[in-house]
Amino acid sequence: HHRREPLTVWGWAPGGAAKPKGQGYPHMNSIRIDGDITLGGLFPVHSRGAEGKACGELKKEKGIHRLEAMLFALDRINNDPDLLPNITLGARILDTCSRDTHALEQSLTFVQALIEKDSTEVRCVNGGPPIITKPERVVGVIGASGSSVSIMVANILRLFKIPQISYASTAPDLSDNSRYDFFSRVVPSDTYQAQAMVDIVKALKWNYVSTLASEGSYGESGVEAFIQKSREDALPRASVPAFLGLDTNQCLALWCQRVPAPVASLCRRVLEAAKRANQTGHFIWMGSDSWGSKISPVLHLEEVAEGSVTILPKDLSPPSPLPRAGFDRYFSSRTLDNNRRNIWFAEFWEENFHCKLSRHALKKGSSIKKCTKRIGQDSSYEQEGKVQFVIDAVYAMGHALHNMHKNLCPGKVGLCPRMDPVDGVELLKYIRSVNFSGIAGTPVTFNENGDAPGRYDIYQYQIRNSTPEYKVIGAGVLHGIQLPSSICSLPCKPGERKKLVKGIPCCWHCERCDGYQYQLDEFHCKRCHFNERPNENHTSCTPIPIIKLEWSSPWAVVPVFIAIVGIIATLFVVVTFVRYNDTPIVKASGRELSYVLLTGIFLCYATTFLMIAEPDLSTCSLRRIFLGLGMSISYAALLTKTNRIYRIFEQGKKSVSAPRFISPASQLVITFSLISLQLVGVCIWFIVDPSHSVIDYEDQRTTNPHFARGILKCDISDLSLICLLGYSMLLMVTCTVYAIKTRGVPETFNEAKPIGFTMYTTCIVWLAFIPIFFGTSQSAEKVREEGRVTYCLDSLSGPIMTGIISPERVPRDAEVLTPQLLATPIAKGQGWFAERSFAVDTRVSCTSWRAVSAQSIKPLEEARSVPAPLTLARPKSLYQASTLAKSVKD
Repeated sequence: HHRREPLTVWGWAPGGAAKPKGQGYPHMNSIRIDGDITLGGLFPVHSRGAEGKACGELKKEKGIHRLEAMLFALDRINNDPDLLPNITLGARILDTCSRDTHALEQSLTFVQALIEKDSTEVRCVNGGPPIITKPERVVGVIGASGSSVSIMVANILRLFKIPQISYASTAPDLSDNSRYDFFSRVVPSDTYQAQAMVDIVKALKWNYVSTLASEGSYGESGVEAFIQKSREDALPRASVPAFLGLDTNQCLALWCQRVPAPVASLCRRVLEAAKRANQTGHFIWMGSDSWGSKISPVLHLEEVAEGSVTILPKDLSPPSPLPRAGFDRYFSSRTLDNNRRNIWFAEFWEENFHCKLSRHALKKGSSIKKCTKRIGQDSSYEQEGKVQFVIDAVYAMGHALHNMHKNLCPGKVGLCPRMDPVDGVELLKYIRSVNFSGIAGTPVTFNENGDAPGRYDIYQYQIRNSTPEYKVIGAGVLHGIQLPSSICSLPCKPGERKKLVKGIPCCWHCERCDGYQYQLDEFHCKRCHFNERPNENHTSCTPIPIIKLEWSSPWAVVPVFIAIVGIIATLFVVVTFVRYNDTPIVKASGRELSYVLLTGIFLCYATTFLMIAEPDLSTCSLRRIFLGLGMSISYAALLTKTNRIYRIFEQGKKSVSAPRFISPASQLVITFSLISLQLVGVCIWFIVDPSHSVIDYEDQRTTNPHFARGILKCDISDLSLICLLGYSMLLMVTCTVYAIKTRGVPETFNEAKPIGFTMYTTCIVWLAFIPIFFGTSQSAEKVREEGRVTYCLDSLSGPIMTGIISPERVPRDAEVLTPQLLATPIAKGQGWFAERSFAVDTRVSCTSWRAVSAQSIKPLEEARSVPAPLTLARPKSLYQASTLAKSVKD
């Protein structure tokens, strides 16, 4: 389907090509009717002339119909006993010939009586003073028709303070009361007409309208008013250069040439151009009141004009034609015999009936016959659209004079001295205050600018059953009308902004508000706030969902399970140690440091629950404290153990004296000193940067806003986390170094190698944890960071537990190897030493293993003082071992 575009046609400039008037008819340009008060009249009886002539062809409708309407109104007022009783209204009616300059010359007739003439030097032939007939004084003027003519005439009438009432001039310029203060009109201004046309466009939901105007004040001012109103109502309109080549097919793009053509002709030429271009049905025409309900613009162009919407100042529409009937009967009864006062009526008669009144004008063989016809019987007749406004204008002047007479001449019959002559300023006040029902039943009033209220009938040119007609489809409100849309661009969908096409404000492209943008207004998109994302159709913003590590998440379930198992295992070891707290094996393991180590392991497992709990002030504070504290406690205890073993063996290589600070109390002091450094660092951190929870919207700000999430977490950055665990890493590395150094101790010292295994495993776990953590720190899975940290904490504590519970099994009845026992002769026997299991009491200083080397120990069989059975069987209890040792000593 083709897009149909409405064309707004404004126009005034009546007429066509002029032709010479018939011979024998001198051009007479005025009608004079005597009366007590004389009114002036200006009517376009003829069109503007061509080839230097002032006037052209006769205008039957706009000229004769309107002129006769004034004569009809004067007759009615003069015959009305209630309106201006005993006062007769006369008239001086002029032909403007549809030209403003000609009208200006003719209107000087109205002011002749007001111009003082100097007759001192004028003498008659006999030398006497002249007798000068003073012209009638015109108190008010009815007219003119065209706005440009009214503007020209109003400029001179205001100088002589003569009120003027127009019946057809609608240019908005005439509403300027400072320039045209004596001008009034019974038709609404084009400002109202423009608003009415804008309302029609809005009601029909059109958003693409081009304009076309004729030359002159009516067309140009009307278009300007329409454009202004459309801008005020945010109505798009095509930007169209005016008047370019109507005779070519360019008119289909809604341009037309500046030509002084009458509106009917202009509209007709546009329709003809559309027909020539085979664009019937492509355009929708919307015409102003100059088109109205006239037949002439659409004659033989009915299909092209079908669907056209036009407006006309409100008139009584069928089926109520009674007010029209009075003028119709009057005009139909006019003949050459009873209408001699109209000097142009004979010319109208010839034009209307295509006949000649003079026998001398008839030629042999001519089809033109003698005029013996009657109006309405032998020719078509339809009342012209502005007839009612001519009558209303005359009645407005009559009512103003009547009210003025009542106030200035109360009880007087005829004119009183106060109204002889009539004061134009005073009369203007009475004109502006009239209020009566016009010939069509509508009220006639004026505002402070002299404008009548805007009331319009809306017509559509329709063809039904092959019969074209103008049908009223609304009066201020449209109803019963179906028209195709007239748009350049379809409305944008929700979430799309309009990108206007340069130079054409009513055309646009729709652009989606993408990403995190939403539709701010019709033409702009705006980015949502940092904590918001657009809704599905990008018309508004909604808060970004907040997520955290949930207890049901796999990244939480696995660490929690491991933590629970680890806590149970830790508690089991603690219970076992407490139960066998005084046994040699527990004492030999260094039970004080073992309890410290178990505490650190327990905290590592318990921190799992802090890492999964919902972040808040208390949770984040506890995380800072316990996240590194558990590992610091564990590594501090292991470091103290390995350092003590290393110092003991290193000291034994140099001397037999015991190393310093190897007692249990010293070991605890060293361990807690190392742990306190971790706590001091955390306290400093609290002071510098108090703990709090934050919502991070950047880590999971995905390209698709639908998947954007905010992460509720503690304010521990990646760097802060590494710094927090850095001290633990330092303890772990130091402990690993000592574990490597003590890897060569005798197997009987069964703690050294499990501790070494623990530290090697721990280093491997740490080396895997650091790159994994930093490698995923900027990924979309950052929300699982806490799960990874928790899992790593559990993994780190695993090897430590292995180091505690996996050394070689030591029999419960094994004797504690003390330095005193090593010093006995029996202990110096290599075979006896090799077949016994000892738990090394690391709490006490021992002599160097070098003192009991294999070279200095004699075989057991060489010890004659030792009973033979003792060389064959191991002691089965601590008591037997003690008895054996005592007997050997003895």
